[in-house]
Amino acid sequence: QVQLVESGGGLVQPGGSLRLSCAASGSIFSIDSMGWYRQAPGKQRELVAVVLSGGSANYADSVKGRFTISRDNAKNTVYLLMNSLKPEDTAVYYCHAHCTDWRTLGTYAYWGQGTQVTVSS
Repeated sequence: QVQLVESGGGLVQPGGSLRLSCAASGSIFSIDSMGWYRQAPGKQRELVAVVLSGGSANYADSVKGRFTISRDNAKNTVYLLMNSLKPEDTAVYYCHAHCTDWRTLGTYAYWGQGTQVTVSS
């Protein structure tokens, strides 16, 4: 069993910054990709950013140049630094990871419970 626990969401004014964190724990043998998705009211969940175990990262066009994803492999933790936030960034942000479980050596996708980010004046 693998758990993802997010933290760092909240209310911020337009132009402000927030940093999200997501720590993975449990029966982890290895973690391939870790990333963040978001879902705004009435919209589909969308990829925000993903980082592979080697450090390479990809971003949604809407956040390029404003958001930075990083990971600490020793802590099984992924971070999302969000700068220059806009009202349209308001959403529930979900952590996602592809982890290999040491009990089965199977690789599965896991989700966090979500953390609310609200950008408003």
